[in-house]
Formats: sequence, C-alpha cells, structure tokens
Amino acid sequence: MKKIRILLAALVVSALAFQGCEDMDDNAVPVNDFIWKGLNLYYLWQPEVPELADDRFANQAQLNDYLEVFSSPESLFNNLLYQRGVIDRFSVIFSDYRVLENALQGVVKSNGVEFGLVYYPNSETQIFGYVRYILPESDAAGKDIQRGDIFYAVDGTALNVDNYQSLLSRDTYTLNLATYNGGNITPTDESVTLTKTEYAENPVYTTNVVTEDENVIGYLMYNGFFSNYDDELNAAIGQLKAQGINELVLDLRYNSGGSVRTATYLASMITGQFNGDLFAQEQWNPKLQAYFQDENPAALQDRFTNQLSNGAAINNLNLTTVYILTTRSTASASELIINCLRPYIDVVVIGDVTTGKNVGSVTLYDSPNFSKNNVSGSHTYAMQPIVLRINNAEGFGEYSSGLEPDLLLKEDFDNLGVLGSPDEPLFAAAINIINGNGRFGFFPQNQNTKLFKDSKNMRRFGTEMYIEDTPAGGLNLLKDLQ
Repeated sequence: MKKIRILLAALVVSALAFQGCEDMDDNAVPVNDFIWKGLNLYYLWQPEVPELADDRFANQAQLNDYLEVFSSPESLFNNLLYQRGVIDRFSVIFSDYRVLENALQGVVKSNGVEFGLVYYPNSETQIFGYVRYILPESDAAGKDIQRGDIFYAVDGTALNVDNYQSLLSRDTYTLNLATYNGGNITPTDESVTLTKTEYAENPVYTTNVVTEDENVIGYLMYNGFFSNYDDELNAAIGQLKAQGINELVLDLRYNSGGSVRTATYLASMITGQFNGDLFAQEQWNPKLQAYFQDENPAALQDRFTNQLSNGAAINNLNLTTVYILTTRSTASASELIINCLRPYIDVVVIGDVTTGKNVGSVTLYDSPNFSKNNVSGSHTYAMQPIVLRINNAEGFGEYSSGLEPDLLLKEDFDNLGVLGSPDEPLFAAAINIINGNGRFGFFPQNQNTKLFKDSKNMRRFGTEMYIEDTPAGGLNLLKDLQ
C-alpha cells in the first residue's frame, strides 16, 4: 500500500507540473498535446518509451517545444510507439473518430467479397486471392462470384506483395479469375467488376444443426465481435439451443476480433454454469495497474455473466466442450475465447495456428478525461492505442506467436466447400472428432501455401480487441491525479 501511495504521489506531481501553465499553452499544438498525454497515461509500453516518461518534460512549454517538431499527428504517434511493427503491431490513430467508431462495429467500405491473399507455391512475391465468403445484400451478392473462386489479377495487373494494396483499395475494380488445381493457378477469361459502398456486416453469418446418432451438433459461423449485434448473437445461440444441440462447432476462422465484452458474452452463452466466475484478467501499464488494483480491482476483471448490457437474459448452452475452427486470420477476441475458456471446459481447436494478438486497446478522444464527453471541437482525431494484455483465469496470456490447433487442417483451395455444410472439410473434421473417429488428418492437407493478408487485416484497425471504455471511464483516476 505504501508503494502505491508513493507512486500516486509521483503521478500527482507530474500532473500538477503541467497544470501550472495556462490552458492556452495546451492549444499550441492541440492534437499533438492530446496524443502525448493520452499515451503517457494509458499506453501499455509507456515505461519502455523514453519520450513518454513522466519526468521527460518539466513543464508545458518544454512539451510544446517537443511537439512542434513533428510534421503531423501521425508522425508523432508513430514515433512514440514501442518498436512499431515488431512489438506494437496494432496501435492506430484516425483523423476522423467517426471512421474509427464505424470500424469498431464492422461498418466499412466493402464490395461484399471477403478474401484471403496467399503466396504462390515456392514464391515470396507473387500472390493470388481466394474468395472466403460473400456478404449478403452487397454488390458482390448480385454478381457471378462465390466462395472458392480464385483471382490472380486486378484490372489486368497480376497481384504481388508490392501492388496488392493499391489495386484492392480502389472503390471499383475488376477481379481477373483463375482456376486452382493442386497449386497450379491458371488464368481464365472470366472477370467480375465490383464497387464498394459503406456496409455494416452482421457477424452472425450462418448457423446449422447436424444430427449424428445421439449427437445433435450445432454450427455457428461468427465473423466479428461487434457489440451492436450482441442481440443477434444471443438469438442465434437461442435458436441452436431450441433445436436441442448438445455439441457446438464455433467457426471463427475469419473472425479478426472486436469487443472484449462481447467475447465475455459469447463465452457465457457457450457455458452458463460459471456465472460470476473470472473469465479474463486485464493487465495495464504499471502505474495504471497499481492505481486500479488499489481503487477498483473489480474493474480489471471480466466475469462470466447471465445477461447482456441491455438486461436481456443470455441464452446459454451449458456445454463442457466446444470445437473451434481457426485459420491464421483468427485473431484477438477470437483467441481470447479460446484461451479464457480453457480453464473451464475442453476447447478443441481445428484448423491453423491463429494470429497471436494477446493485447487490447481502447478509444481515446481529445477531452478532459479522454472519453467522448466534452470532446474537443478543434479537430476530429482519436487514437486506439494498445493499453492492456489479457490473461485467462490461470494467469496465462502469452500467445503472441499464435495458438496451436489440436488438429492442423489448413483450408484446401481445391475443396473449400460450403460454409455450414457437414461436408465442408473443417466442419467435417469437427463432426468426425465428435463422433469419436480420432483427431488425425483424414483430409488432404494443403501445406504448400501460406497466407499473406486478408481483406480484414488490410484495413486499418482490421484485427482488433478492444474494451468499450477505460475502468471508471478514466474520470476518477484523473480527478485523483488533480
């Protein structure tokens, strides 16, 4: 306790040093001032960045001199990240927080084709694309393109690791199609032209129920932890429960993450017998961790629950085993589900090694307490820095290299199958395990290809795990520091 009080006293001294200046000094470089102070307080790796040290600047004038050097807010933000692209691979800043808010809920510009980009066999430069799924009521939904289609070029230009971003970021483009046969990509004369519009993806993509003797197997493909669709997720689980399922195959192979709160809800739906128990434990930077543990330790704990934030009762399955389908695109909140359910039930993972995103972020606005309340009217910047790691109830959370599957089974581009069909290779593998036929590779293994990118991680903030707000909204902490 004494050490914590000493730490808090130091934070107060640091905060007061800046408060001694007139408010107008803060506005010398308003966006940059917000970036530095937000990262100084919340950034997970703040102790490792010398420029973010609490005693780096003696007063606001010195901070202003430092901030004025940078040509843009983005330049400052990137300069303050800890080993950007190596250790910190996920912190982002947006010049318009409305774009960021939309991205958090799966609202992006899309033509409806969700795809993966894969290296050609024995190449580190040439890539081709394959269609993973088509978003309903999108531009692609009305075109002659479907899951399993292969494309090798865009607007007649062959894809490679240098040009893919510029080609596929256009609002309108033409995909030049090809066939895939055992690793051989052969161009055809077919093509399809697609146009992007703003699109809100319902992450509950499809469900199915398959009965195999005494096993009533539910299937749910869930493609994003978007909290706006918590009711739809709960309803889907409720429908599966009403059909009497006693096994669940959860397809997260294309789910790049999202809300920690929604992940907690889904874990509570899968189970139900652990209401109130610890699901996940948050770990912040040292000064915030000490403060929260002293003032509000419960705020760092995500617990199984029996209701949504709107008070609706959670539909739960009370399962003791869940089967989860993965690829290299399975990230963040999807990995959280796997890791944090493991102390409680059997989690059987089928597919590929996951992304390895074990850290989370929060939206920081330029306001007195970094929430959206009383946000600055001088600009629309907001940042989404990494602020925490999340461990499971046993204290484990180090999987930055990805989570290994129990059964390694990569997608086969010769036979992608129909999502939700019991004949689709990954779902079929899960059914085979449920029926007691072992965990071995009984489908052709497509081991000679390697994923390069996908349509979600090509987007800024495409693979994210985030909390809705800082504990106590950050307000109580800032009041104490003042």
